[in-house]
Amino acid sequence: MAAGGLSRSERKAAERVRRLREEQQRERLRQVSRILRKAATERSAEEGRLLAESEDLVTELQGRSRRREGLKRRQEEASPGRGRTGRARGRAGAGSRPASLSWQVCDDPEELQRKVRELASAVRNAKYLVVYTGAGISTAASIPDYRGPNGVWTLLQKGRSVSAADLSEAEPTLTHMSIARLHEQKLVQHVVSQNCDGLHLRSGLPRSAMSELHGNMYIEVCTACTPNREYVRVFDVTERTALHRHQTGRTCHKCGGQLRDTIVHFGERGTLGQPLNWEAATQAASKADTILCLGSSLKVLKKYPHLWCMTKPPSRRPKLYIVNLQWTPKDDWAALKLHGKCDDVMQLLMDELGLEIPRYSRWQDPIFSLATPLRAGEEGSHSRKSLCRSREEPGPGDRGAPLSSAPILGGWFGRGCTKRTKKKKVT
Repeated sequence: MAAGGLSRSERKAAERVRRLREEQQRERLRQVSRILRKAATERSAEEGRLLAESEDLVTELQGRSRRREGLKRRQEEASPGRGRTGRARGRAGAGSRPASLSWQVCDDPEELQRKVRELASAVRNAKYLVVYTGAGISTAASIPDYRGPNGVWTLLQKGRSVSAADLSEAEPTLTHMSIARLHEQKLVQHVVSQNCDGLHLRSGLPRSAMSELHGNMYIEVCTACTPNREYVRVFDVTERTALHRHQTGRTCHKCGGQLRDTIVHFGERGTLGQPLNWEAATQAASKADTILCLGSSLKVLKKYPHLWCMTKPPSRRPKLYIVNLQWTPKDDWAALKLHGKCDDVMQLLMDELGLEIPRYSRWQDPIFSLATPLRAGEEGSHSRKSLCRSREEPGPGDRGAPLSSAPILGGWFGRGCTKRTKKKKVT
């Protein structure tokens, strides 16, 4: 046992206590929620006492209900034929969700501007602001999201093929560059991203300031080396990889071990230290007093309780701000929900804060200084188009014409998502 530390048995006991406390809190929340669904005249004396003892939870659940009803009314007003300036697509959902996954709502310009002013005030006053990002911040770079009207899951559920332009052509968007500037100005302390496209890295955001929870398509690692040895490349390293199959076909320059990609596919658990950087993500979440979610459906992030400080009482949890065109499972928790495209909202926010958004330059892209070149004989180990400082300049190791827009095969954007498609029965 380390001096001043806890023994293994003590740590296990403390963990059991913590989990028991969390389960008790969840059960109390469920009990209070069931009671509140009853009419006041139908509640027993014992149920009344429980509500009186759970004042914080009652206030929280009643606030959720009001926000849910408000959002539902807004979406009904925005539906076709209602005469609202916002727009909506898709059909209204059934059940407790306000809308289906493909339903999108836009705030009208005046309302969006008002909300951005409120968000700007929150950014200025935040002591520790953490940004959570999802696929929606990269759609402006022609990388499709997952659950939007033209998202990967949406198309697969409709039985349509999934295709995308050459990902090497993607560049950091206005949102990526805005986040990098906000961090530079010490207004954002950490970024937690679900994206594998490497655009946060290429925007100039320091690696210490981000956690890429699902990996980075430009990074492969040697897990035989201690600590793991990283290789940043200027091409997508996931060409030969897929769900539960991560070897890239290249070997470590130091020990000769097989290199693997860093991607965490759906159904997998991320175990790598970098670039996932889970330790920094959980530390940032525990320190945060404000969380800004940009372009994420939060369907996956909601499953990570450490990112939401669920062990803290509701009054001590970070204030949550969400920018998304669609419903998210965290809407009821949000202090403010902005229905708008990420680039539009971030442009308004940066104007409100009086900050200039830096322009992306390939000549200054950090990936070129971080990258490890391939060794002699490795040039043929991939056929993906390499990044180059100038669009006219042929990338190192490129062979032939650039890839066209075609159905995606393998890699982080391929076989990991085709598991949701259903095979047709042969009759």
